[in-house]
Amino acid sequence: MRTLPALPLVLLVSLLSVAQEGAQQFASLGDFKLENGEVIRDCRVGYRLYGHLNSDKSNAIVFPSWYGGTSKELEDYLGPGKLIDTSIYYVVTVDALANGVSTSPSNSSLQPRMKFPAISIRDMVNSQHQLLTDKLQIHHLKAVVGDSMGGLQTFQWIVSYPDFMDYAIPLEGSPRLDAFDRTLFQMEVDAIRGDPAWNQGDYTGQPGATLITEIEALTLTTPQNYNRETPREEFRQAIAASTRDVATVDPNDRIRQAEAMIRHDVSAPYGGSMERAAARVRAKVLVVADLRDLTITPESALDFARLLHAQVLTLDNDCGHNGPECDMKNVAARVAVFLSH
Repeated sequence: MRTLPALPLVLLVSLLSVAQEGAQQFASLGDFKLENGEVIRDCRVGYRLYGHLNSDKSNAIVFPSWYGGTSKELEDYLGPGKLIDTSIYYVVTVDALANGVSTSPSNSSLQPRMKFPAISIRDMVNSQHQLLTDKLQIHHLKAVVGDSMGGLQTFQWIVSYPDFMDYAIPLEGSPRLDAFDRTLFQMEVDAIRGDPAWNQGDYTGQPGATLITEIEALTLTTPQNYNRETPREEFRQAIAASTRDVATVDPNDRIRQAEAMIRHDVSAPYGGSMERAAARVRAKVLVVADLRDLTITPESALDFARLLHAQVLTLDNDCGHNGPECDMKNVAARVAVFLSH
């Protein structure tokens, strides 16, 4: 029987790399200590890899997931002409703790459901730093990029690890949530906990899903956009259809991530001083904010940008929190220029 000639090792590695691009992978962090002193036992962090890492590892970008989102969902933002060009950059998309892929209330066998400890945005970032340095052997980044809760993580990255990246791009994020935003996410927590079906976290259905859908319908976009996209006679059908999407996120996972956002404050270790937090930052920063964002209101991000003397891209479209997605062509062009300098 004829056999195929052996492939050169370099070519074999290259082929394997292509085959594995975008595949879900996991890194075991062991027992991961949280900033509150508790521990996530047998902690795993999910991630995916796109593009090719330079020989000097100078083109790596970390892109953490948003609230309730996964690394897989970030794929739509990657590629030539998109937010991050994977023909130029090596992108590590990361599943934030408690998102249902990385260790979470919904998948932990050792600390299931509400036995899972409370986490912070800083804990998410620390787990990503450990993933990069211990597992992927990446000790410096071209950039950190994140949208929504990913933007919160981006702000935390530049304060917690100021020398670890050259650039940072928080989109629709905040260094700490203002009262309006905190109230919004507390409403989501209360919608779950106030539903009798929640049963202290030992539920069988999807407690709070309909109410969360209604809350997000009123805050993820603007009234003008919602009224244009949703016929008034069909608003109940629209809620029912969106509830199916909301119900894909485990309620206890949603609680732990929402609580982390509510508590988020990059200035907490510095006596609440945003000036002291900003003084730590070494990265060049581009803050992207939509002036009509009703999910993560833009004022705190813009105030912090002024302290950083950061570049700012302000959007003013009627997509609200979804503003960057609606104006992705212009946002991607600005990001490309920013990263090239």
